[in-house]
Amino acid sequence: MAERQTGPGGGRRTVSREKVLEAAVALADEAGSGVPSMRKLAARLGIEAMSLYHHFRSKDLILDGMVDSVFGEVELPRPGVDWRTGMRARAGSMRDALNRHPWAVGLMDSRKNPGRATLRHHEAVIGGLREGGFSIAGAARAALIMDGYVYGFVLQEAALPSGPGELEDVGESILDGLSAEEYPHLREMVADRAFASGPDFAAEFAVGFDLVLEGLERHRDDW
Repeated sequence: MAERQTGPGGGRRTVSREKVLEAAVALADEAGSGVPSMRKLAARLGIEAMSLYHHFRSKDLILDGMVDSVFGEVELPRPGVDWRTGMRARAGSMRDALNRHPWAVGLMDSRKNPGRATLRHHEAVIGGLREGGFSIAGAARAALIMDGYVYGFVLQEAALPSGPGELEDVGESILDGLSAEEYPHLREMVADRAFASGPDFAAEFAVGFDLVLEGLERHRDDW
């Protein structure tokens, strides 16, 4: 529902829940952190801060909506598709969404009031795994394992140097002056310039996720 609100300058602006969430997500993306202050959010929308409470009773509810909007960007496994294909596409799409919205890492499964997009997402994942032959307990475990891989990879991807030679430069700086006898393998990796062109995160993510899927396949009938 949209309402006409009076902005700080006296003008009238149309504000809706959707516009509030769009602005909140944009601010969080810019800052790299979670829910922005109500003051900053209201300023972005051109309204008074108290007007936000017409749509959301608390900042927590705004955060719920922001997380739900990120889940809404993720490709869902389609019914009837091989479970590995569906989970692989979903994982890649999740990684892309979290790279666009790094503040959402760690929040995706922590909200106590999940929205419709969040619930549709979880329903599709569990449903795809059940179609793939997992028990309901096995599907729950598999979903947890897959999400742990995706979230952990995204955190690592955000933290590691990514440009050509940057990882080697960091490694050389760390190892400078350290004993070759004590750290032979680390020195070998830096000397070999293993990441001279920069890590290929997309390729490494795909290889790692295939290993996750292979492990889930092996243990599917154990759960």
